[in-house]
Amino acid sequence: MGDPVVVGVDGSASSLEAVGVAAHEAGLRDVGLRLVHAFGSPSMRLPPGGPRWSPAMAGVRELVDGTLARAEQRAHAAAPHVEITRDVTVGEPLTVLEIESRTASLVVVGSRGRGAFASLLLGSTAVHLAGYSRCPVLVVRGRPDPGGPVLLAADGSPAGEPAVAFAFTEASLRGTGLVALHVWNTWTERSAEGPVDPLNVVTDAEHLREKAQRLLDDTLSPWQRRFPHVGVEKRLVRSRVRPALIEASRDAQLVVAGARGHGGFTGLVLGSVSQALLHHAHCPVAVVRGEERS
Repeated sequence: MGDPVVVGVDGSASSLEAVGVAAHEAGLRDVGLRLVHAFGSPSMRLPPGGPRWSPAMAGVRELVDGTLARAEQRAHAAAPHVEITRDVTVGEPLTVLEIESRTASLVVVGSRGRGAFASLLLGSTAVHLAGYSRCPVLVVRGRPDPGGPVLLAADGSPAGEPAVAFAFTEASLRGTGLVALHVWNTWTERSAEGPVDPLNVVTDAEHLREKAQRLLDDTLSPWQRRFPHVGVEKRLVRSRVRPALIEASRDAQLVVAGARGHGGFTGLVLGSVSQALLHHAHCPVAVVRGEERS
């Protein structure tokens, strides 16, 4: 059995929804599900050699047991045959989930939280988790179309290859198609050279569209050979990146994006494009880091 799917649990409706999604993902992968509950703050420290948590601390045992019991019920309802384990830890949730990601195949979190996990409200913390997790991070949000495709934000960068692999794998596991969306425009390519000459716009557009098509073909071809049963739609859109991705997510069951890119996707996760996806996508968002390490 491979590395488990890890899900952050705090008892909120959002985290329970995340538990159901995580259990389904674990079932698709034929791996275990790890329910992780963390409470505390960055300033809390455990005594040397002490347990990861003490049932007597602040009278939280009953609360935690009830939270995890509800989460386990939700997981069993979503994937009855998935093996479930629990982990209760004193610590700041972001740090705990970063550590958990080192031995996980996927980390799943909700888009809202309560208590200690309220720090995972979408914003800088969720972006940080997506940027520094050692495995893909899936943020459960929106209303996914259960019959829709997996939507891949394809930028053609080498760092984006793991996202392409993840998207094809997800489409295969879910038995659905893949829409690979590549956004291009004239101003992105020429911004470093100065203002665009209006007389050259038509020529530029034709050239850049052909270049974008080649890039998309080169990005997808190796994976289409590996996953011949996955139907692929290559979609070129001349637009701004953020609104194009958000609009396309309306009809998808999952959006997959790399943590870094080039061209229109520069700064993804650490910049405005990723934040727009995490805040405004109409379905869950998976962010997949490349192999590079700073």
